[in-house]
Amino acid sequence: MANESMEALAAKREKAIVKTSVIGVITNVLLAVFKAAIGMISHSIAVTLDAVNNLSDALSSVITIIGAKLGAKQPDKKHPLGYGRIEYISSMLVAAIVLYAGITSLVESVKKIIHPEAADYSKVSLIIIAVAIAVKLVLGQYVKKQGKKHNSGALVASGSDALFDAILSASVLASAIIYLVWHVSLEAYVGVVIAVIIIKAGVEMMIETLNDVLGKRSDKEDVKAIKSLICEEPEVRGAYDLIMYNYGPNKNYASVHIELPDTMTVDEVDMLTRRIQAKVYCESGVILTGIGVYSYNTSDDEAAQIRNTVQKTVLAHEWALQLHGFYADTESKTMRFDVVVSFDIDSTDAVKMLTNEIQSLYPDYSLQIVPDIDA
Repeated sequence: MANESMEALAAKREKAIVKTSVIGVITNVLLAVFKAAIGMISHSIAVTLDAVNNLSDALSSVITIIGAKLGAKQPDKKHPLGYGRIEYISSMLVAAIVLYAGITSLVESVKKIIHPEAADYSKVSLIIIAVAIAVKLVLGQYVKKQGKKHNSGALVASGSDALFDAILSASVLASAIIYLVWHVSLEAYVGVVIAVIIIKAGVEMMIETLNDVLGKRSDKEDVKAIKSLICEEPEVRGAYDLIMYNYGPNKNYASVHIELPDTMTVDEVDMLTRRIQAKVYCESGVILTGIGVYSYNTSDDEAAQIRNTVQKTVLAHEWALQLHGFYADTESKTMRFDVVVSFDIDSTDAVKMLTNEIQSLYPDYSLQIVPDIDA
């Protein structure tokens, strides 16, 4: 049932992205045709560049459709975790197109500043530009809303770009009115401004997509929510080391460690971890691929005292953010625990320092200290 539900949601998401992108393609092509005609008739570089920008938006929507289709392919032997990350590649291509359009626009605008050409606007051309602004505002809001609803970075980027276009088209309209009223030609300079804004948007889109490809810190609220779900189980004293792995929009896998009493049997732990996996998936859509277990002392007062002393020693360092998974065996004289260290110190150096300090306090004990990153 869970797999069927997941597949149904993925199919619904793909259909919505394709539908939204098709609307974007048709709208942008029509706007590009009208603006190109106005640009050629009026000899306006700003309007012509605006038309080119609409064509690049149409191409971006086509790439978004292809990315959504390929990203929705079912997992297979070669790619067992699916093809979702293809959408990040399509987003990078969209960003590259936006960058190219911005750089080309900048070059053409500078040429017009060096070799100016008088524009010739008509009332009809001004009305069409005004209508284009309204269309772009509506389209931008719609596409961006659908992108957020269906977790599509490419759609969100396209929607934001469309809203930018509306602002840029408004600046073109303003320069045309200024020319008609005061006979001052600003359109080449407006073209430069348009180009710079397009380039900036392209760079930001590229950086955001690269972060998705490289992997970035999980959202704090998501991590907190999943840990809270796990800790609702009465046997769980704490949830730690939650690391999420993203394989495309809405395709998140994770691993976690939980702290359990040393009195639980393997059968009880097995039932608990299965219950936790089902609960986290149903509530958050995140698939827990692995649950590690820490045991804690339940009946050894001496071990509890050792833990308090060790914890105080460890957390005295600013770079030591958390201690967990502590267990001390007072009979075999062994001690083990994990320490979350910040990025301000090398983890190897941190372990050496802590080993020396704690070994001096408990020279008879064999230590096992595992450093965890601040994920």
